[in-house]
Amino acid sequence: MKNSEMLKPKRKRQKLSDVIVESVKRSIVTEALHPGDRLPTERELMEHFECSKGTAREALKALEVEGLVSTRTGPSGGAYLNEVGTEPASRALRNYLHFQHLDGEQVYQLRKVIEVELAVAVMGQLSDTDYAALQANIDFCSTPEDSEEGQREQRLAEIEFHTLLAHRCPNPLLRFMAVFLNDLLRDLVVLKKAYLPKRQQFAAANIDYHKQLLLALRASDEPAVRRLMHEHMCDAEHHMTALEGEVARNFLLEFDHHH
Repeated sequence: MKNSEMLKPKRKRQKLSDVIVESVKRSIVTEALHPGDRLPTERELMEHFECSKGTAREALKALEVEGLVSTRTGPSGGAYLNEVGTEPASRALRNYLHFQHLDGEQVYQLRKVIEVELAVAVMGQLSDTDYAALQANIDFCSTPEDSEEGQREQRLAEIEFHTLLAHRCPNPLLRFMAVFLNDLLRDLVVLKKAYLPKRQQFAAANIDYHKQLLLALRASDEPAVRRLMHEHMCDAEHHMTALEGEVARNFLLEFDHHH
């Protein structure tokens, strides 16, 4: 069978509404369209693609379901482009990964690469307001805290420090990956209750690294930023793995106690 013959059935199977959807996405990529830009009307799509009203409507509905388009009624009605947020995609991916029984070591295998690249990427991108927010984060995490709720909030704030940095990253893909890993780690901390038992050594190490990183970022010292972030990730991985072991042991003891 020739290659061209193998391709024929696939081409036939692509629905016209899918062709329209693909065409709109191509325009977003190649023509640098912006949120709020108006899409062609149903009638214009029908004329351009020589399709029925139902097909044009199906294409617009598909784009709406994907979150790329919103429709308005009235005199200025029609379909308009939306900027798609990352949260729905991130949540769906994290839910998928919960079934893969991830552990801290697997998350840190990526974080050791991503966070170092991210820290270098944000050098020179941070404003006085950003530095103030990062310092406020360190101050919050430095306050002695004994309650379970307080420990949990501080653990999540330690992760938030990295998310604050990520939001200033000029590379959108690197930014998404960093925020995604931070969100995944936050899920693991909350779901595995990895803020118990009290972890003074871990907290002290995190605060110390964050303080040093802030100084190195202010000084635009790339070798120091790389070294500190890599050491910080290795240290955090070590603590997280130990914590997970402890959490698992406590869970088994509790399980045995109840059965």
